[in-house]
Amino acid sequence: MGDYRVGLGVDVHAFADPVEGRELVLGGVRIPSERGLRGHSDADVLAHAVTDALLGAAGLEDIGHYFPDTDERYRGADSLRLLGEARRIVGGDWAVVNVDAVVICERPKIREHRERMRENLAAALGVEPSRVSVRGTTSERLGFTGRGEGIAAQAVCLLERIGGG
Repeated sequence: MGDYRVGLGVDVHAFADPVEGRELVLGGVRIPSERGLRGHSDADVLAHAVTDALLGAAGLEDIGHYFPDTDERYRGADSLRLLGEARRIVGGDWAVVNVDAVVICERPKIREHRERMRENLAAALGVEPSRVSVRGTTSERLGFTGRGEGIAAQAVCLLERIGGG
């Protein structure tokens, strides 16, 4: 039997005030929206959830440990670049078997952007897009996502040890 590990990632970001002029970025895709998400980096809630799932599967610290929001180097950072860096931290002894992610929000609808999100996340992880799934759902107008106050994302990542110890 192979050595497999599963990680779970969850992230949440509130919408920024429209006057802040933040872009909405999900899975590395800039989505037309009146409001972007508030955060130290580009606030890509989907990429952050995938990053934490990857790091968790490898038994490592969370995204904030490697890319702290107190570090000015990460102000406005491209979260796909951070995901790629997290993949390098995990190392070549682990292969990404698959990632399954869901974006939770009432708006915007992500259906027309999902394929580009999958491609972007897969490229950052160094796998083919067929190994990455991205879906969207609402919270049926319940909670902060239902009230349109922000966006949440959850992801799971399965790793398989392919070498080393």
